[in-house]
Amino acid sequence: MFGFKPGPGNPITKRMRMYLLGYDIGSSSVKAALVDQESGWAVGVVQYPPSEMPILSPHPDWAEQEPEQWWENVCTATQLLLEKTGIDPAAIQGIGISYQMHGLVAVDEAGKSVRPAIIWCDSRAVETGNRAFKEMGETACLHSLLNSPGNFTASKLKWVKDHEAACYARIHKAMLPGDYIALRLSGETLTTPSGLSEGILWDFQRNQLADQVLQYFGFDPALFPDVVPTCSLQGRVTPEAALATGLKAGTPIGYRAGDQPNNALSLKVLDPGEVAATGGTSGVVYGVVDRPAFDPLSRVNGFAHVNHSAGTPRIGILLCINGAGILYSWLRQYVGHAGISYPEMEAIAASAPIGSDALCILPFGNGAERMLENRNPGASIHNLHFNRHGQAHLFRAGLEGIAFAFAYGVALLKDMGLHPNVLRVGNDNLFQSSVFSETVAHLLDCRIEVVETTGAIGAAKAAGVATGGYTSLQEALGSTHAKKTFEPGSNREPYLAGYERWRENLLKG
Repeated sequence: MFGFKPGPGNPITKRMRMYLLGYDIGSSSVKAALVDQESGWAVGVVQYPPSEMPILSPHPDWAEQEPEQWWENVCTATQLLLEKTGIDPAAIQGIGISYQMHGLVAVDEAGKSVRPAIIWCDSRAVETGNRAFKEMGETACLHSLLNSPGNFTASKLKWVKDHEAACYARIHKAMLPGDYIALRLSGETLTTPSGLSEGILWDFQRNQLADQVLQYFGFDPALFPDVVPTCSLQGRVTPEAALATGLKAGTPIGYRAGDQPNNALSLKVLDPGEVAATGGTSGVVYGVVDRPAFDPLSRVNGFAHVNHSAGTPRIGILLCINGAGILYSWLRQYVGHAGISYPEMEAIAASAPIGSDALCILPFGNGAERMLENRNPGASIHNLHFNRHGQAHLFRAGLEGIAFAFAYGVALLKDMGLHPNVLRVGNDNLFQSSVFSETVAHLLDCRIEVVETTGAIGAAKAAGVATGGYTSLQEALGSTHAKKTFEPGSNREPYLAGYERWRENLLKG
């Protein structure tokens, strides 16, 4: 479990030590972590619920969740964490929040959601965003917003405006998932430049809310929360939230950021040229550049990184692959036997040859793919032979198919000036698989460093900057040590041959 150190051993020491609390609000679960502020070690991490949260799909390509369920899971996870560690809530000096990106949470004046949240993998607003890109002017959008409005938060809000007028009329504030959790904790409706940029609501030229987007879509500026820095004092836990969570009223919130910028921060990817990756339900490669940068086709996206400022630009270039770990989860459920574990699947996959004996799987079955210009081709299996291929080939082809999608996307990042020779990754996702990691390392010809951290731990440490426990993000994150590395070997040919077969099948579609 990530090499965590146990908490201090007696109640007196516990009261004297100071701690930081971090949340990671995902679409599958809520993770919560407590970090000893002095040592930087996590003293406890919990995840709730133990099984994945449901994603509602009332129509094809829709994906929704109930924000109230997120809040209930935050409350339960906090209670479990405090019980597990035995730490006095009064010793918690700050709270940081990481959250699933690009979602839309709309609340009324009482702070209650007026409809289910439209989450990151929902595709309903693709045409809305594409039309806006053309009519607002592609050059103007790219230079000011770094992106097409695409299938992001602003376009999702416009979809609600056009299709659910009565619901839209009830909206007091439109916000991102992390803003909603902060609202439930503190009663404050706030957001950040980083958050607005991921919703395509931030003007990088003017360093402010994007008036041109608001005017085009017909949004009242009052719909959006006030803007605060990513690391800053952002409210305090209310008595009501303290009762629901077990926290102490008055505990400050000091940080919020989307899960991918926060994942990069957790891996100490802060400076130009550094690159992070993750392979969860979706797959992500995220690198930092020191200038506003964009892809003319918006296949990869630039957002304000957690340490971005107008004077010192830090832009996170995000490659997102919606169909990643969800494919392997599907294979586990429908191809594996009942109760099969991922380590068991890994052992079976490793018994198949590199390239899976020409079996190819395209993993794109989880909504529109930005790197494919918002096409939604679905997942597909190619060259399946009943007398040659079995379970091992399917498992390996699934892992390889996701790795090939990573390689396909990284080629786009290279066009934007990012040439990774090291990928830093966490230890809680697809990169635990040697088959997957070795495939990525060989395809990209780069070293993969597996670091012991989680998004919740990173969010906790970042909160310590705002609350005075650390002087900078660099100090908060300390030194980054790889628990494990994967190096590219000299025999890349079978990996590259498998990739070329996979790419040919993709381009045929």
